[in-house]
Amino acid sequence: MTDLHTVEIAAVLRQLTARLIASDDLDEALEDLVDTAADLVDGASWCAVTLVRAGGPSTAAASTGLPEGLLESQYDSGTGPSLEAIRARDLILSDDLAVDTRWPKWRERALAAGVRGVLTVPVDIDEQVIGALTVYSAAAGRFTTDVGLTAMLVAEHAGLLLSAVLDRGRQAGAHAQLQEALADGETVNRAVGIMMVQRACSADSALEVLRSTAARLQLPLTTVAQRLVETVERRATV
Repeated sequence: MTDLHTVEIAAVLRQLTARLIASDDLDEALEDLVDTAADLVDGASWCAVTLVRAGGPSTAAASTGLPEGLLESQYDSGTGPSLEAIRARDLILSDDLAVDTRWPKWRERALAAGVRGVLTVPVDIDEQVIGALTVYSAAAGRFTTDVGLTAMLVAEHAGLLLSAVLDRGRQAGAHAQLQEALADGETVNRAVGIMMVQRACSADSALEVLRSTAARLQLPLTTVAQRLVETVERRATV
């Protein structure tokens, strides 16, 4: 697809939407994104997504067969097209690395790995997660104006979709934590009830006994409560 026109660009965006819109997993969605973006150029090509999080930049997804070390060498040196796109918040293009003098160490490694062209565009997922989408080509002259425009549109569209995926993932995680907390609370309440019957004491006194036992054993309160409940249930079945 070296000459992309409006209908083809719309088809790429529809394909991307269809692949990402139903996903609740950010890693899976990023894999779909690199698969879609790698097809923007003819011939051998690869794609990767770099994300910057608390620990610095890292590769979040990459095409199968991407020459090893291309992104990691950027992270180690702090220079390269992907990092430049992230810093500049703009498209970075080298249509022929053989005549490009930027990023000398990375360029030498890329050429040795069979990469002749690179196009990278920033991707903003939310305020905490930013990065870049990078497409590599094994041949020079593959990145036409239409390909560059499409890459920017894909990155912009993907950022919106990935933000929704991330939100759904966070909501699912929060729901799971809530369910776990509710289950833990039910276990503690059952343990308190058992202690009240065994010791003929108030709920506050029973809870304090459980807490002091947990502190003495250096275990979470929920673990002590679970063990007490399980012990009583085993005795009841004997």
